[in-house]
Amino acid sequence: MFSGPSRRRESVTDQIKHLILTEGLRPGDLMPTEAEICARLEVSRSSVREAMRTLAALDIVEVRHGHGTYVGQLSLAPLVEGLVFRGVVDQDDSVAALREVVEVREALDLAMAEQIVAALDGTHDPELEQLVAAMTAKAARGEAFAAEDLAFHTRLLGYLDNALVGQLVAAFWEVNTIVYPMLGLAPAEDIVDTAHAHGAMLEAAASGDAARYREAVIEHYLPLRRALDKAATRR
Repeated sequence: MFSGPSRRRESVTDQIKHLILTEGLRPGDLMPTEAEICARLEVSRSSVREAMRTLAALDIVEVRHGHGTYVGQLSLAPLVEGLVFRGVVDQDDSVAALREVVEVREALDLAMAEQIVAALDGTHDPELEQLVAAMTAKAARGEAFAAEDLAFHTRLLGYLDNALVGQLVAAFWEVNTIVYPMLGLAPAEDIVDTAHAHGAMLEAAASGDAARYREAVIEHYLPLRRALDKAATRR
């Protein structure tokens, strides 16, 4: 995927990516030494070090000083950092940027509706039920339930044979959670509705009702959408 007309035209960064692929290295595997990479790619040490800094920022490699360089975990942390910065760098469009993140979260949840329902149909998950109960209780006391919210979605999506979807949802959730208070936005007023929507999602999935599950997903995001709409009118 990184091939081109000539390997000499590729950046050192791309050549190191190609090296990882051709060697079949996996996250956590030890990479060749700096000297070995220089010799194999026929490039200078300074070029390799600069490329490694770039790759480390992308979580493609992890430099452990005194131990060597390893293939990174390939997480979505760089995506989260970029989206957080995007959400706060321009105060005039910050609410609009955050709304886009929420819309992507909702779209992912809706897109996975059929698969989620198929996976949970007829099941009983005490952990998900406990999370719903905790969210409901906290909402009734007017308390936020961010940790339980993330745990609920993470476990729900864990039923899917698609790790990337879970990572994307968690990444966008994290952006939402970080940016929202940074912008000084007021918390959603009707968090009780959000808590109840989680319960409705679980009930619909366990009963095999995809249509009701999608309705519950939309209900889940309505309080947050209303809060963002209110914030937008004040700016």
